[in-house]
Amino acid sequence: MTTTASELITVADVDAAARTLRGVAVRTPLLPAGFLGDNVWLKPEMLQRGGAFKLRGAYNFLSHLDPAARARGVVAPSSGNHAQAVALAAKLLGARAIVVMPTTVTAAKRSGAERLGARVELAGTTTADRMARAVEIARDEGATLVPPYDDPLIIAGQGTVGLEIVQDLPDVATVLVPVGGGGLSAGVAAAVKLHRPHARVIGVEPSGAPKLSRARQVGTPVKLDKTASIADGLLAVEIGHLTFAHHQRYIDDVVLVEDAAMRRAMRALLDRAKLVAEPSGAITVAAVMERRVELVDGPTVLVLSGGNIEWEGLSSTMG
Repeated sequence: MTTTASELITVADVDAAARTLRGVAVRTPLLPAGFLGDNVWLKPEMLQRGGAFKLRGAYNFLSHLDPAARARGVVAPSSGNHAQAVALAAKLLGARAIVVMPTTVTAAKRSGAERLGARVELAGTTTADRMARAVEIARDEGATLVPPYDDPLIIAGQGTVGLEIVQDLPDVATVLVPVGGGGLSAGVAAAVKLHRPHARVIGVEPSGAPKLSRARQVGTPVKLDKTASIADGLLAVEIGHLTFAHHQRYIDDVVLVEDAAMRRAMRALLDRAKLVAEPSGAITVAAVMERRVELVDGPTVLVLSGGNIEWEGLSSTMG
């Protein structure tokens, strides 16, 4: 599948998403991370409604649905954070939400979706399992499928994270962003590069789920045989085709991080920044702590994608 330049999101797309999200999504602050360096900043999306960045894309997508389609409901396949975001967006817009989560979903992410009024179904352990069941529900119940990442409205919504970074820190030199299916990293990279072409944007993914790294090696998305990591939000077996096109245009590099480093980063964020991050959210901090990325002159921003982890999960993950 080939993606043309005309399918990539634009400044206008991200600006439109920002207007849609005004008064709905939290404009998360940039917090100084002195424990990592004098000019390192954190973008804490665990402070976002729903506990992660995902509301930005989900609400942007649902807000563009025809009212009749919204009335029929929406269905979302998700490892957890997308499910909660779709549940919240649907609640805010008065729509019915069904979410399909893995049988291994964490208690925090399942209960979060249920508290927001979503009907939760469990299906297998892979992205393909969840997508297959979501497609069945969409067909049988007339619901609209809300893609987790490979959609221009989703990417533009997530791109508002990058827009806020360049607005709040105009001289930003480097942005690190987690990579799962690629919606956040594609949106952030596009928004940053379209406004600050000379800034570096670096993707960070678990060593056990190197889907972007492999795709960049061969020049096209490839499906991994399996993925494994404590970063359950970053375990897609294949980068999205539309998101990959954005990565190829706007991402400067991608680095890999081990699970042990994410645990240390979670501890550092708790101890030094008083922020609770899930492993996926702490991965950018891990990349800096492990010196996977060389800091250059100018401000560095680390996107913390979320903090949906309960006490039991936090204590067991961190040992």
